[in-house]
Amino acid sequence: MIWEAFGSVALGFALAWVAVHRLPDRLPSRRLVLRAGPLAALFGAYVTHSALGPGHVLATLIGAAAMGAVLLSLLVRPTGRIRRSAAA
Repeated sequence: MIWEAFGSVALGFALAWVAVHRLPDRLPSRRLVLRAGPLAALFGAYVTHSALGPGHVLATLIGAAAMGAVLLSLLVRPTGRIRRSAAA
């Protein structure tokens, strides 16, 4: 379990680092993103490990990456103005 935790935190940090460097103008502060990624991945690993049980290291890391990616995607802001339809 400890290696799953370390792996998920490293995976979450890597996802957050990539997000910060690819979308710097669409994310909130860098500090928030670099903290949220590993925490979300750790939570995802906990949930996946609780659901599947021990012995599913790869599935646990996939669950951690998925949860980290989902939380980071929720932090992304839209690029421009919202367009209204012609009927409105």
